[in-house]
Amino acid sequence: MPKTRFNLVGTLFLMGWVLLFSCKKKESLKQSPNIIIILADDLGYGDLGSYNENSLVPTPNLDKLASEGILLTDAYCPVAVCSPSRFALMTGSYPFRSWKKTGVLANYEPSMMAEGQLTLPQMLQNSGYTTAGYGKWHLGASFSTMDDKRPAGYGKFKAGDNGANLDLNLPISGGPIDHGFQHWYGFSCASECWIIDKKQIVAALQHEFYNIDSAPNKDHIEIIPSNQYLDRITTKSIQFIQRHHQINEDRPFFLYFAPYVPHVPLAVGKEFQGTTKGGLYGDYVNELDTYIGKLLDTLDSLDLTDNTIVMFASDNGSHFEVTLSDIDLTRATNSAKSIPKKEHYDTGHYPNGALRGTKGTVWEGGVRTPFIARWPGHFPNSTKSHRIFALNDVMATLASVVGYNLPSDMGVDSYNQLPVLEGKDENIRKSVVVQSSGNRYGLRKGDWKYIEPTDKDDNSELYNLKDDISESKNRFAERPELARELKEHLETILHGKTSNTGVNP
Repeated sequence: MPKTRFNLVGTLFLMGWVLLFSCKKKESLKQSPNIIIILADDLGYGDLGSYNENSLVPTPNLDKLASEGILLTDAYCPVAVCSPSRFALMTGSYPFRSWKKTGVLANYEPSMMAEGQLTLPQMLQNSGYTTAGYGKWHLGASFSTMDDKRPAGYGKFKAGDNGANLDLNLPISGGPIDHGFQHWYGFSCASECWIIDKKQIVAALQHEFYNIDSAPNKDHIEIIPSNQYLDRITTKSIQFIQRHHQINEDRPFFLYFAPYVPHVPLAVGKEFQGTTKGGLYGDYVNELDTYIGKLLDTLDSLDLTDNTIVMFASDNGSHFEVTLSDIDLTRATNSAKSIPKKEHYDTGHYPNGALRGTKGTVWEGGVRTPFIARWPGHFPNSTKSHRIFALNDVMATLASVVGYNLPSDMGVDSYNQLPVLEGKDENIRKSVVVQSSGNRYGLRKGDWKYIEPTDKDDNSELYNLKDDISESKNRFAERPELARELKEHLETILHGKTSNTGVNP
């Protein structure tokens, strides 16, 4: 065969294989489901009607989502405050394995993720997804300054000179774009106020508690009132879905919708004020539900619902014990002293339902989260599962969905719970570590929950959650051997490198 003819045949053969491989890859991507994760901020276990029949807050869209999917009754955000729970969701690892052992990130602190640590959006981007996030990051980022020193207000939540030496024209680093998001619009930390578009600072949140008065050269910065922020990020999320559907129909998308709601200050839109019996807080939850409805309606209008996984959860329990139309919450702050106590009222809306404790506590009211998952034709509808689930499990579960092989040193505390979401009664996660905003740990294993004593007092706690979901009867004195067993199990996980190898959870 002449050489020229051989080269031509070889080239055509190679092109055919490339074309075939490309078509198979496109077909595979087209079959992969779109993924939307909605993470509310400080929403309680008892806020939704689907979780609490006595809720005074209308949540028709989330209740409809629950009726069309599976509702998990025993899901956990492993820490009772924001940053660490988001870390667990994004990395599949317990936050005590990060450099930030307790509490939430303060102003301008760097990324909680270690160098080279795989994140959920990175995993999905590696799997062919277009990734986008809108709302709240609060997992750290690095900001440039004009004097090469740390940003003014670093490590604080409130500083009179916040951002006084920032160079607002330079991009941030170590934020959402550097951790797997191709599109991002939102703030890194609410107390910093700065809103970032990809890597550029473009706006600031007008906040009741914090300000950017000391920051220089900010004439180009748009100021967005807090009560307009939910509308802004919802609109941008919808536009992303519409644009992606129009341009990249063969490529799946991952959308992380992380509203700053119903976190204090309760910046409720005027049209929602006074619309519920749950007071200003209830109005805010209802407003959130309405905007989530707009997002879900977009899927319907584009015929994307059947091929889209939607997951809904909260990053921790509610800050409030009780809310009511007659209770003035306009001055509610992050301080526990600013919120009304349940025992002072005969009736009301109880954001955490029958659970004990609130945001920040290691009790169920701080760490148990509503979790709803919908994927028509794959997840059953109108179904409840009582199996233990944690936000860290989202990573391994979605890895299974998209066919991604997680490296053994990534997502080390994440379990593939796809069978549970598919309605199978499999006991995959037998335990979960929970943590207060400080350094108090607990372990839920089966029906039992053990809580370590505080540093000052010998006040270990043991509860049977099957019989006592409100954690009202401490059984520690009755079952010391069981408490010791759970304590040892907890210590093994806390001091081990992983919880899904070497230890039977």
